[in-house]
Amino acid sequence: MHAMTRPLSFASTLILGICLVWPGAGGDRAFAETVENPDIPEAEPTPAAAENALPLRDLRTFAEVFGRIKEEYVEGVEDKSLLEGAIRGMLAGLDPHSAYLDNDEFQELQVGTRGEFGGLGIEVGMEDGFVKVIAPIDDTPAQRAGLQSGDTIVRIDQKPVKGMSLNDAVTLMRGEPGTSIELTIVRSGDERPFDVTLERAIIQVASVRSRTLEPGFGYIRVSHFQSRTTEDVLAAVETLKAANDGTLQGLVLDLRNNPGGVLNSAVGVSDAFLTGGLIVYTKGRQDDSKLQFQAGPDDVLSGAPIVVLVNGGSASASEIVAGALQDHKRAIVMGNQTFGKGSVQTIVPIDDTTALKLTTARYFTPSGRSIQAQGITPDIELERGEFKPLAGNGVEDLKESDLIRHLEDEAEESASEDDAEKASLVAEDFQLAEALNVLKALNIFGRLGTP
Repeated sequence: MHAMTRPLSFASTLILGICLVWPGAGGDRAFAETVENPDIPEAEPTPAAAENALPLRDLRTFAEVFGRIKEEYVEGVEDKSLLEGAIRGMLAGLDPHSAYLDNDEFQELQVGTRGEFGGLGIEVGMEDGFVKVIAPIDDTPAQRAGLQSGDTIVRIDQKPVKGMSLNDAVTLMRGEPGTSIELTIVRSGDERPFDVTLERAIIQVASVRSRTLEPGFGYIRVSHFQSRTTEDVLAAVETLKAANDGTLQGLVLDLRNNPGGVLNSAVGVSDAFLTGGLIVYTKGRQDDSKLQFQAGPDDVLSGAPIVVLVNGGSASASEIVAGALQDHKRAIVMGNQTFGKGSVQTIVPIDDTTALKLTTARYFTPSGRSIQAQGITPDIELERGEFKPLAGNGVEDLKESDLIRHLEDEAEESASEDDAEKASLVAEDFQLAEALNVLKALNIFGRLGTP
């Protein structure tokens, strides 16, 4: 990977710079003589050289601090620990998503994109020194315990999170399957923090699930964008078609609490429902971070209407899909404002065991909207809620079917079963039921507009 050259070169130069200004053995004197020797003419730096020049004064300060710690700290500290801590701090100071990955963290990242890892099943980030829940993953201990997007974790097994790095917090939350962990949660709207006890498990994430909501209307849930998500979505569409006489009249694509994942998978899922045009583009400082992704000519639904469900836990790759389908007017986006993570992280291997996760670009929707810190605004705002039937007075409205000797209808039993299924969906997931209603309306409108 050619991107390795710059980080390695800089790291090597940084070490050389530290050696040049190391305290003692005439290091300070050599540094001063080099800078102040009047016999050496000063060359005018080019703009590019000035931009890339090493900050020697700041490196001297770094070396001074390093030396003081080595000599005067109350306990001995290994050079490796100090330098690794400095690298972590350098990256942590950039943004919440850039990080240094040691051997274990690098392996965990690779396992996570393949869809199996141990822990609680929760996507987290760092905010104001605390761990913030981006989204719980479907069918995991975190979701079953009722954790929600936006929750703040302030203690882990009674240990304060404030002051920990995100990697340290994640390490504490992981452990042997079957062992318990207690999280102290602060939730918006609740007056007091509360404790939640979870049991760790092996998390096997099936990123795509599907079912038929009603004849002709399909549902696909994408919980995370992994390396095989595009293929799994295409397979789910074909399965739904086969179960509905070879065609679909509409589809609900559920991206709620989807924290993102692999960029190429988000592009592939968007491409499946578009017939051309720009899907997303990225802009960064390096030429290789300026990319455009175009859609192919095939729409797997042949133009059937789509509703995309999103919420505050929909982030990154899921926002790419929602933004692309919204900008192309290919889908109606329903739900709540999304998370607003519009940056691209590149994994830059340093060697076989360590890597940098570095923010290298911002991404933009086809119309040029930046998602960073703004998110996707739904076409139809739909707050999360529960459906509870109103308590009646015990007397139901009189209908034809209640009259004595009324004529029987052959489809009467079938109709009552359909009504029960509809009521069940509303009680199970109000937002999904509303999305299905919108799909039906779009389908009827389409038929009315056909001569």
